[in-house]
Amino acid sequence: MRIALAQVITGRDVAGNLALVADYAARAKAGGAELVVFPEATMRAFGNSLLDIAEPLDGPWASRVRAIAAEQDIVIVAGMFTPGTADDGSKVRNTLLVTGGGIEASYDKIHLFDAFGFAESDTVDAGAEPVTFEFDGVTFGLATCYDIRFPDLFTENADRGADINIVCASWGSGPGKAEQWKLLARARALDSTTFILACGQGDPASQGIEPKGAAPTGVGHSVVVSPLGEVLEELDASPGLLFADLDPAVVKEARAKLPVLANRHKF
Repeated sequence: MRIALAQVITGRDVAGNLALVADYAARAKAGGAELVVFPEATMRAFGNSLLDIAEPLDGPWASRVRAIAAEQDIVIVAGMFTPGTADDGSKVRNTLLVTGGGIEASYDKIHLFDAFGFAESDTVDAGAEPVTFEFDGVTFGLATCYDIRFPDLFTENADRGADINIVCASWGSGPGKAEQWKLLARARALDSTTFILACGQGDPASQGIEPKGAAPTGVGHSVVVSPLGEVLEELDASPGLLFADLDPAVVKEARAKLPVLANRHKF
């Protein structure tokens, strides 16, 4: 299976961000990809209001992504914002939309980024359930950004059959943060003996754009990691499109050599 990671830099303009999805999805399809992953906050970058754009999964933004997936005959995974649970509309949910190829799935980010001076829980409701989906006989697990620091989500996805875990992120910048991102991607691959597809927003600084306060706007370095923790493909900080060819048989081989899922004790 050929996949692509679309390391884009989104902004405030929802329509402009949709144009990025259309462009990169077409490029991914032209490169032979069957599935393309976009980052967290593809709908609108952090550091901007989210309440005024949050919409249900059958709203106009998601419907346009759905149409792009159909036009290109490709599966798209992309970060958006859906309405939260409060009656007053004071919060949103940080949602991954999966659409195309007859697949419709969504995941609400479970672990909210209340760290490094940012409080995501001020404006976002946490999700509660892991989500997996199947495409072309392969099971994928979903995770978002800060989730990557919590191994149990990745092993739970593996327990539910995941061969590949997708992580969509808008990773906060700072000293050592890019190194942590790559380290965590490799660690989660080893914890779960799954491929990790870690797709982050590109670094605005790479394009001469100054960050806005503490909002996590991306560091780049999207990466594909093997089930034994080997970095297979990696981008730098700038926007770009990464391709990787994945063989699910590699997961079975890794689990035969390193049966951590079978050997672990649950306390």
